[in-house]
This record gives sequence, C-alpha cells and structure tokens, in this order.
Amino acid sequence: MATLELTAEEEGMLSGRDGDGVALAMRVVVGQARILDAPRLVEITSAHVDSCLYHGQVSLDFAHRLVELGARTRVPTTLNVGSTDLVHPQLVRDQQLARAGRELMEAYVDLGCTPTFTCAPYQLPNRPRLGEHIAWAESNAIVFANSVLGARTDRYGDFLDVCAAITGRAPYAGLQTPQARRGTVVFDCRALGEFTELTYPLLGHHIGSVVGVDIPVLVGIPSAVSEDSLKALGAAAASAGGVALFHVVGVTPEAPTDLAGLPVRIVEDLQDVRRELSAPGSQLDAVSIGTPHASYDECVRLAQLLDGPPLKLPFYLSTSRATRDRLGDTLAVLERAGVTVVVDTCTYVTAILQPTWKRVMTNSAKWAHYAPGNIDVDAILGSLTECVASARAGQVVLDA
Repeated sequence: MATLELTAEEEGMLSGRDGDGVALAMRVVVGQARILDAPRLVEITSAHVDSCLYHGQVSLDFAHRLVELGARTRVPTTLNVGSTDLVHPQLVRDQQLARAGRELMEAYVDLGCTPTFTCAPYQLPNRPRLGEHIAWAESNAIVFANSVLGARTDRYGDFLDVCAAITGRAPYAGLQTPQARRGTVVFDCRALGEFTELTYPLLGHHIGSVVGVDIPVLVGIPSAVSEDSLKALGAAAASAGGVALFHVVGVTPEAPTDLAGLPVRIVEDLQDVRRELSAPGSQLDAVSIGTPHASYDECVRLAQLLDGPPLKLPFYLSTSRATRDRLGDTLAVLERAGVTVVVDTCTYVTAILQPTWKRVMTNSAKWAHYAPGNIDVDAILGSLTECVASARAGQVVLDA
C-alpha cells in the first residue's frame, strides 16, 4: 500500500489554513486518495461538477454546508445539468422538485461554479487540452475528455467533484496515470462496412455492454468521423457499461499504433443492439433528442430537416443554454416548426414529458437505455432523419 504524500500547500489546506470549507473538501479528497491507494495528489486545471443535479435533501445539505463554511472553487468549474429548466420553468411538471433543483443549482453558483448547466462541457470554449489533469464528473463528459481531447480525468462522482474544484486537487490514481490509459482489447469494426449516423450509438452501446473493465481500442472507424459521432459513441458506451476511455486508431490522440498481443473482438452486425434498445410497434407519442446536449451543428441540421411538412407529434430538443444563445435565427426556425427547446436539464431526468406518453423516439442510445427506467416509457432508437420523419407521420418510420 502506497503512503500518501502531501505537499506543504496541501497540508495547509487540510489543516484549515484556508478556512473550514477548504479543509472539509480536502478531507474528502484525501480520503478518496487513500481508498484508491494514490501516492500523491495532482493539481487540476478545471472541474465539471455533477452534484448540482438534485437527488434528495442530502444534496442540498452538503452544498449549503460548503457555502456556510465559506468554500469557493479555485479552478474554472462548469456545472452539469440540474433538475429544472431555469430559462423555461413552465416546462417542468413537478414544481416541488423544480424548487429544490433551483435551490441546489444556485448553491453551486454561490460556490463559484459557472452556471453552464450542460452535460457536454466539451462544447464550451476553453476546453482542456491533451495531457491536462482535470476532475470531471458526468459519464459522457468523462469519456469524451479522456478519449477525444486526451485530457486526464478519473471517474469522479457527486461531492468528490466539487471538493476537487475547491481544493484544485484530485487523487493521482486511475486514469490520471499513464499506465491506466493503455488500451487492453481491440474491437475490429471493419466488417460493419459503411458507417451511418446510427452506427456510432449502437456500437457504443455494444462495446459498453461487453467490455467490462478493459479499455477498448477501435479499428475501422472512418478517419473523418465527427466529434458528434464520437460523442454519441462514448455516451452510449459509458451508459451501457463503465467505459471512461476509448481509443480510435488513426483518430484519437492517444490511440496505440502497435496492437500486437492485444485480444481482438470482431464486430460484424449491430441489428441486435438496435432491437435491444427499441420497443416494437409503430405507435408513437413524442420525440426527444439531445442526450447528451445537442451541439450547434446538430441543432442546425435539425432545423434543415424541418423544412417541409409540419410535425404531428411533440418534439423536444435538449441543449445547453450556451448553444441556444448561439442559434440566432435557427432557434426561431426550430420553434416555429413546433420544437420545444429544453435547456439546463434533460428530458429523462426531469418531469417534462407528459406521463400519458408511453412510447418516445430518440436518436440517443443513452436516452433509450435510461428513459424506460427513469420515466416509464418505451424507447425507440432512430437516426435524426428517422426521428423527424416519424414526428411528421405521427408514427414510427424507420429507413430499414
């Protein structure tokens, strides 16, 4: 077992030199470091906090205690989605939950966090670069930061995330270390042939379901793959399993070039994955996209697809307030077409969709994985084009 070595600066924070709030946060970070058998702490350059999503009174008690003790974040810190839409509060059906959610979100702003309220902080300016040590929570943000950006974050959960932000430190363990970031199993995807938009979330769900604790190395992914496609792949892999890092040979910055000696899994077909994530039948009540939050490019593409016959079904788009503010005339196009734009939260964690709606289509494997358990709906997974076609037809329309 390694002995945890602290610097004089860290000992000072732990002893209360910088106030009781910092000392409390440092005790949490040090406790976690000892659990992980970390030899030291590492300085981080940013944090992304998931604790602002309301999970009960303990969430409020912890945040309020940090505020009362005078704690403040000491590195740039963004906030994940909360439990309400602060821009469109009328969209949330459970006003008691919305009040608690607002109180919690405000408490984290009081701690110095930036009120971004997005699960896709990598779509914001000033994202971390290759090799930077950061402390991000939210599974899809973690896997994107590690895989696509090459920044270094372990899987940080609620409470530890904000304590890292307050101390500017994280345990030097797990994916903060180079040895833990090496690929351990190859997924050969060349037999899949042409990649479509839907291939990526399906592939991500498959990998997350079977990879266990290994770190996947993907072969056969088109070199021109977009960040949005990698986002969909990573989010699905992180929700279906524990994937926090993947490598794509020829694409991601830390992907290995020598695969000799690694076990190989051949991926030939993903139709069973689509059937697993989609309820049968053609009846449909609504469409919900944007999990993780839709990017600017995805919003623009949706607006282009909506140039045509009107929608017959309710259509929800979840995105960040920052992306919404960038949309300009595109936002007007979306709203004229009948799209309800949701910010600050997501439709599978907050009571926004009507409880009578039992069949909802999405283009997100993550949404399709979680929504049946979270909000009691049957999900149908489709491409963005299929989602729009289905909303126009008033029933499920699939290309194949």
